[in-house]
Amino acid sequence: MGKEGNRESGRSGKREIGKPRPRGRCRSPPRAGPQEAGGGAERSGGRGRQGRGGARGSGGPALGAAGAAEEGAGGGGRSPPAGLGGGSPRAPSPRRALPVSPLRVRGFWPLLTALCTALVFLYQALRGSAAGEGAGGPGDSETEAAGSGVPLLKGSALLLLGCLLARCCGAAGGGPRRGGARRAAGPRRGALERFHARQLRVSPHVLGHSKAHVGRVVAELVRAAKAQGLQPGPLALSLRGDFVRIGSAYEQHKVRSPDCFDILVPLRLPPHLEPQPRRADGLGPCGAFVCGLRARDGWTRRCRPFAEGFCVELQGRSHLSSGLVLRWFQGHLQRCLGAVRYRLQERCRVSLSACPGQPPTLHILPCSDYVCCHISMAVRLIPAIPLGDALYLTALPPEGPHGSPAAEALWGLNASRHEQRLLGWLKEQAPAASCHLQCLQILKGLRDLRRHGLEEPFSSQWGRVLSSYLLKTALFSLLLQGPLEAWDERFLVERLEDLVLYLRDRLRKRVLMDFFLGNSSVPEAVALPRFLKEAAPVNLLSAFDGPTLDLVAFQLISTWIQAPHIIRMYSSPRYLRPAPAPCRHAAEDKQEPPAE
Repeated sequence: MGKEGNRESGRSGKREIGKPRPRGRCRSPPRAGPQEAGGGAERSGGRGRQGRGGARGSGGPALGAAGAAEEGAGGGGRSPPAGLGGGSPRAPSPRRALPVSPLRVRGFWPLLTALCTALVFLYQALRGSAAGEGAGGPGDSETEAAGSGVPLLKGSALLLLGCLLARCCGAAGGGPRRGGARRAAGPRRGALERFHARQLRVSPHVLGHSKAHVGRVVAELVRAAKAQGLQPGPLALSLRGDFVRIGSAYEQHKVRSPDCFDILVPLRLPPHLEPQPRRADGLGPCGAFVCGLRARDGWTRRCRPFAEGFCVELQGRSHLSSGLVLRWFQGHLQRCLGAVRYRLQERCRVSLSACPGQPPTLHILPCSDYVCCHISMAVRLIPAIPLGDALYLTALPPEGPHGSPAAEALWGLNASRHEQRLLGWLKEQAPAASCHLQCLQILKGLRDLRRHGLEEPFSSQWGRVLSSYLLKTALFSLLLQGPLEAWDERFLVERLEDLVLYLRDRLRKRVLMDFFLGNSSVPEAVALPRFLKEAAPVNLLSAFDGPTLDLVAFQLISTWIQAPHIIRMYSSPRYLRPAPAPCRHAAEDKQEPPAE
């Protein structure tokens, strides 16, 4: 038994003690994979974070230590070798130490406990046999054996208790060891990358075919709707004849499956009418607009039919009604759907569904090999009033009493084309392997997973506060605060933590301004129209109360710290299966604006 213990101790010692590094010629280490490189970048975070230009709050190191402690306590992955990786975000070191195998702590303490228990049993057995031989009588031997049983059990129990206490003290005593937070980032990075690759990342092949099929079907429907809209005459709404692709599917940060798309369908007002948008102060939520109409030749009798069909009286003036325009748009598309079904009957089946106060949804089900990926797709067709300079007014879901003039007259400003231009400019300026869109996808995925563990009504508030538009706004603001070189994919965990901390601070301060309205820090390369530059700034968090924002901030930090655990818990098909609903986009419209 002693020999086996010595052999085991020798094996453990060989695993723990690495070969010393030669001082002479230095070999170049083998190339590390993305997970090992991430671990190396995290190990050097103590030096690189101080010199990094990206903004980090004072809670950054504490948050990282907490995340490392949580990962070490409940993580499912092994810690990376201590010698892998290296280098700071500014100047990575080309020389790295040889890998040293760590001590298997999980197997060491049970082995030590079993070995010590066996030694105690052996000692007591030898002691009992020696005492029995010295006494010489059978009665004395039985008495001695009975007396030695109690110390044997007490000694084994005390030894086992001592080993358990030593293990607990070694795991939690005195806080994490030096470099523990950096070593724990390896499993965290691996869990986030696997979560992104297996659940969030959309195949470019499938997404490309889906977008092409959606574009052909929508083009057929818009063409038919435009041709039929020319018949009533010049005093009615009509389709302009084109459509604008918006949303995450066209901005390269779509998550999970390419089955939902957003399309803007621009409308055309009568030739003698011009839209005049202005802020709806006191009439609706912050950031809402009302659309007045100006007649070039003055309001005459010829304008009365259009005003009666599409306008509402508000503050003594006629304003274009978003509710009336939306109802006309739904009926107009429904009348044109028959011709589209006949043309596309060999390619797919199409249907149109509409919920009250929501844009109509076009459902596309491929029925042949025209599309290699047979995915049922839902396309949200959003009617839009063009304002020029790639700006549009889109209908807002009514929040006031149903049928009230104020709720029917509210519009939202859509600047999706300018968001796409900004993303294109950031792609040119950032490193080739930038992780800013990957950070946005992972944060959206963690938000959706965390919602499964929340109860109503906070679960709905969680989704509305952390909408995709708000997360994208926070990402834009953080990207322009520091050097874009810091967003290399090697620093995925650091940048995600920066984004979470920035959101936490904004939620605590109850202020997150819209990125385009009245923002003077937008790069000059992204030419904004004068209407956006002169607009009053809009606080995206003004519609929520303080306790709700504080609770969302707390849950956001908790979600980030427990990210590996949440991914393992809520990644089963039970939680990933979509819940049945009468209208697929009804719940999404309440959580985020039309442009994701």
